[in-house]
Amino acid sequence: MNQDYIIPDNWSIIEEGFEQDLVKSSESLFSIGNGAMGQRANFEEYYSGKTFQGSYIAGIYYPDKTKVGWWKNGYPEYFAKVLNAPNWIGINIEINGENLDLANCAAVKNFRRELNMKEGWYHRSFTATLQNGTEIEVQVRRFLSLDLDEVGVINYQITALNQDAKIVFRPYIDAGVHNEDANWEEKFWEPLHVKNNANEAFVTARTFKTHFTATTFMQNTILVDGKNVNASPSNVATSNDKIEFSYEVSIAKNQSATIQKIGGYTVSMNHENTEEAAKKVVSDAISLGYNQLLEDQIKAWAKIWEMSDITIDGDVKAQQGIRFNIFQLNQTYLGKDSRLNIGPKGFTGEKYGGSTYWDTEAYCIPFYMATKDQQVARNLLTYRYNHLEKAIENAAKLGFKNGAALYPMVTMNGEECHNEWEITFEEIHRNGAIAFAIFNYYRFTGDYSYIPEKGLEVLIGIARFWHQRATYSTYRNQYVILGVTGPNEYENNVNNNFYTNYIAKWCIDYTVEQIQKIEKEYSSDYTRILNKVKLSVAEINHWKEVADNMYFPFSEEHDVYLQQDGFLDKELVKVSDLDKSQRPINQKWSWDRILRSPYIKQADTLQGFYFFEDHFSKEQLEKHFDFYEPFTVHESSLSPCVHSIQAAVLDRMEQAYTFYLRTSRLDLDDYNKEVHEGLHITSMAGTWMSIVEGFGGMRVKNETLHFEPKIPTQWKGYSFKINFRNQILKVSVQSNETKFSLEGNKPITVFVKGKEILVEPNSLVTV
Repeated sequence: MNQDYIIPDNWSIIEEGFEQDLVKSSESLFSIGNGAMGQRANFEEYYSGKTFQGSYIAGIYYPDKTKVGWWKNGYPEYFAKVLNAPNWIGINIEINGENLDLANCAAVKNFRRELNMKEGWYHRSFTATLQNGTEIEVQVRRFLSLDLDEVGVINYQITALNQDAKIVFRPYIDAGVHNEDANWEEKFWEPLHVKNNANEAFVTARTFKTHFTATTFMQNTILVDGKNVNASPSNVATSNDKIEFSYEVSIAKNQSATIQKIGGYTVSMNHENTEEAAKKVVSDAISLGYNQLLEDQIKAWAKIWEMSDITIDGDVKAQQGIRFNIFQLNQTYLGKDSRLNIGPKGFTGEKYGGSTYWDTEAYCIPFYMATKDQQVARNLLTYRYNHLEKAIENAAKLGFKNGAALYPMVTMNGEECHNEWEITFEEIHRNGAIAFAIFNYYRFTGDYSYIPEKGLEVLIGIARFWHQRATYSTYRNQYVILGVTGPNEYENNVNNNFYTNYIAKWCIDYTVEQIQKIEKEYSSDYTRILNKVKLSVAEINHWKEVADNMYFPFSEEHDVYLQQDGFLDKELVKVSDLDKSQRPINQKWSWDRILRSPYIKQADTLQGFYFFEDHFSKEQLEKHFDFYEPFTVHESSLSPCVHSIQAAVLDRMEQAYTFYLRTSRLDLDDYNKEVHEGLHITSMAGTWMSIVEGFGGMRVKNETLHFEPKIPTQWKGYSFKINFRNQILKVSVQSNETKFSLEGNKPITVFVKGKEILVEPNSLVTV
């Protein structure tokens, strides 16, 4: 059974009732972020039950030394850990001499959490009876400011319900934190100094090895019945990495005492003197005040939703699912800093490490291209360009030369930092996704300038890698690619993975096309680039020989491309015939058994059909979908979205809709039984794609913009907005026709699938 405790709501994630077994799951689901930092939904007050404390700062990491039994040449020296940052949210609370701890209260009633996605805040409320008989009501609101993205705000209010109460608020900031995920169980933060002044406190710490410096800060204000009482700390307790203030407040029955805590981080990535920067940030936040900060937060999120909202009438769970996915993507990355990227867990957990996977190019860039200024997507491409030299170094460590580039599977700074050999050495298809993103960016935005300015150098490095990685087979008289892992990580060290071979050929062909185009149209860039990379016509001809003679395994019997040479050697038992007690196989079976099975973790051959949809007919897609989907266990978060899109293309709307619900509610309903570890952020972009490219895929036919295939009845009334060339296209779907209305009632030119078309206001297009 999937968990089913999140209450359906169009705009909020809601939990009612206190269940200790669900605390860690809710800490993930109710996480907040603002692109610069993030916070799991941990309780502010002390909690003695099971919890996963998590605070995170974008771009801050630790190179945890690789821990393997058998070292292989080319292994990365470290696995990059997303660091648990110093804790800024902590507020220990004492009421009439007893510490507030929800795990030990005599009773907890009316417990409710709400993550308001429309306005960008998290709220928690409950009534509790302490062991000493004091009954209280608690209301807590927390948010991370989008405008002041180094600032978080907490409003923690306690009302005495049955008697007078003496309340002691003990807010603290603490750099003495540990990662749950650490190879050697070592601390990652070195405390430097602790300072305080009046109601402000600052803890400065530095990461070992990487030497990132962060100043964690807090400022506190105490209110009684909403009025500032100008309280000062009655006590200040300090250690080398922690500072805690004490504020004593006495209230009568039915009165309320509130602490407003401003906290957050200033880091050396952005400031030379982090402590002075922290003081300024605190001053800026205080000058605005809690109410103005909240009002600004609501306005900032309204602006985001104006561009990115998708509405679905008639199915609240579907509506909640897509907005949750869009909300979390925007909390994780807003495109302000080209040094940052989109980690698989975002700011919700530590698993996987690193900040960048191929997920960014394959799944996330389309979302950011469509819902934000195109500069945001361009920043993501620039991130890879800035790591090109590291990609060349990564390839050189594995024996490649002459500027061949292998982008890392996992990285923080361009270096490979993933230490599973079958991923690090074999899952080389990631190179293809990076090249495809360059193509996809131009296809969508019409902005070709990136390719001569930066992109072509990346494409050349990737083409050189594929040329060298391919092997000429005298047996087949073709080029083969041996010893790889495709997107289906349930097969390792296979030969001629179709998707890998196909995207390798495509990368070379596309690179050659761009070289020719730039030679004709951007001669100065052409000369600059070829001189820089020392590229010759002879080398290009060697690439073309590989691309023109690439081998693709094919079954005449089944009339399908084979996922890899040995796929038909397996015992082809379909998932529907697999005992349900054996699912998920990644938790029930040995790795050896999984590798020998026909079961597919996520789209593999079908990933190629998704990327290169124009290369294959609908009949070919249908044959391959019908052959491979029955063997697919969808145990990757990236699997349901691609299958949803392809089922929709095949007019199988009920199946597409089922896949959509699974991808949109993957975490909300905890399909993979792992939400307590954090959310699947990058797959959330796939949820968006499953609507826009599946149910609402835009195509050009006879110079007319169409939505196809037909929208199923349950999607009648759904609408969304897409940013084309920095103009907003509003789309609402009503049964079998699509109505387009444009802001400003002016026609715009839309660039879709390589063609330009003019969309007139209020035009109707038959689907």
